[in-house]
Amino acid sequence: MNSTLPTSAAGAPTAPGATPDVLRGALAGLLDGLPPKQAAQAVERLIANYRGTTPTDAPVLRDRSDVAAYAAYRMPATFEAVRSALGALRLAAPGWVPATHTDVGGGTGAASWAVCEAWGTQRSTVLDWAEPALALGRELAEASGVPALRDVVWQRSRIGTALSIESTDLVTISYVLKELTEADRDTLVEEAARAATGAVVVVEPGTPDGYRRVLAARDRLIAAGLRVAAPCPHSAACPLEADGDDWCHFSARVSRSSLHRQVKGGSLPYEDEKFAYVAAVREEALDATAAGARVVRRPQIRKGLVMLELCRADGTQARENISKKRHGDLYRTARDTDWGDEWPPR
Repeated sequence: MNSTLPTSAAGAPTAPGATPDVLRGALAGLLDGLPPKQAAQAVERLIANYRGTTPTDAPVLRDRSDVAAYAAYRMPATFEAVRSALGALRLAAPGWVPATHTDVGGGTGAASWAVCEAWGTQRSTVLDWAEPALALGRELAEASGVPALRDVVWQRSRIGTALSIESTDLVTISYVLKELTEADRDTLVEEAARAATGAVVVVEPGTPDGYRRVLAARDRLIAAGLRVAAPCPHSAACPLEADGDDWCHFSARVSRSSLHRQVKGGSLPYEDEKFAYVAAVREEALDATAAGARVVRRPQIRKGLVMLELCRADGTQARENISKKRHGDLYRTARDTDWGDEWPPR
């Protein structure tokens, strides 16, 4: 998904300062002096956990070095993925501004940074069971200089069956479900649906396993009475699930700072974060209009032709060919359309 378009197109207020550049600056300031070897070892362990399939019943982030490595390695990408998902929600519900937000398993607060950038007026609470993550998240928020981030409440909570979430307008659950057992995942999503007066946004890695976890969360949210606002243009069964050989995911461009490149051992000034997500809304409280269709693959551009793979409002997946000769202005619009965008754009 184009992670820059929804931020301006939705027309909702933004919070000056809660930007990717400010996040990178805050990270660089707090992580200056982290021994590269120690950071690299922690990153390797975190990568193995991130890509693995075995849930854990203990916090992934054990100490300050783990948290610092995680923040440098994952926080910019998590921020961009959640930012994109929130952008799609804002397009679906441009008049809605949450006053309160709870980030479940929020760690160092990447989702709260994204929520702050999207609306800038919310009171956020971050729940996590790793005290070192909460401590570093609090430091980063203080270093940001952004009032809404400085006011975030950082609360240690066991993320699992016993978790109780206070009533709140928006609940975000990003890159958390992987760490839980299936029973805990189901209970957590149901509790988020109960607590949210407006919307629930779930984000997971853009892998087949991540997609399946999002799909299960989507089913739970619908069963709880919420309606899908994004990315799906419908609340029916996912057509990709029926196919079995594909999965729904999107991409967000992440700019790498020198610190980011050092910790990850990369040379490119950017990377593409693949993610899967669902944003569901409580219809009686929030006026949201889903997309007419969603571009679910990178558009294929040929001479005088753009081929779009779409998930449509009738619950089917289909290819639409937009030609320069037949479609005129629509063809020019299609050439500017990106993976994850609505079609046609509003």
